[in-house]
Amino acid sequence: MSKLVDSAARAVAAVARDGMTVAVGGFGLSGIPASLIIALRDTGVRDLTIVSNNMGVDGKGLGLLLENKQVSKVLASYVGENRLFARQYLDGELDVEFVPQGTLAERLRAGGAGIPAFYTPTGAGTPIAEGKPEKTFDGVRTILELGIVADLALVRAHRADLEGNLRYRLTARNFNPLVATAGRITIAETEQLGAIDPDDVHTPGIYVQHLVRTEIQEKDIEQRTVRARVDA
Repeated sequence: MSKLVDSAARAVAAVARDGMTVAVGGFGLSGIPASLIIALRDTGVRDLTIVSNNMGVDGKGLGLLLENKQVSKVLASYVGENRLFARQYLDGELDVEFVPQGTLAERLRAGGAGIPAFYTPTGAGTPIAEGKPEKTFDGVRTILELGIVADLALVRAHRADLEGNLRYRLTARNFNPLVATAGRITIAETEQLGAIDPDDVHTPGIYVQHLVRTEIQEKDIEQRTVRARVDA
């Protein structure tokens, strides 16, 4: 059965609601589901909790949701590229839970695998550990971290088939596979639609409920770094 929906706006509007927890794939501006983010912004839903490695940059990616005052809480590992994020946080408009990057990845993986919690040494003895149960294993101090299950997961794939099997390309295979498994409802946007060799499937279609074609082909670069050409 085809999971293809004719537009990102229609797919997101059918499930979006105030107060949702939304997990979003990508890393900076690499591999972000840009069409789905814009569709979520256009729904106007409020009081969102966003789970993502970071919040994009001002005016792009998840920064669009911040501009529209739709986000009340963020779980992220890095937020240094977004001035609006910093201002909203310092002004008390935004609740922020900083999560070490590997821990964030594992919390999403655990949520997708049905694992409610796990112990990790990362963050033990730091402010990250405040209020969390601790145990010592073989002399190593660890803290308990909870798996993340989002109401809605948004991801971007390079190629998908009509059953929702996904394949990512290069660095877009960052947080997308983890986020795709962690959503109660997962919507994927794809650049290409067609058959995928079973050996090339990165996310099985069982995790994906809805599929849309990517409506934004341009891929922004967060930081462009160049060097002087050296003559041969």
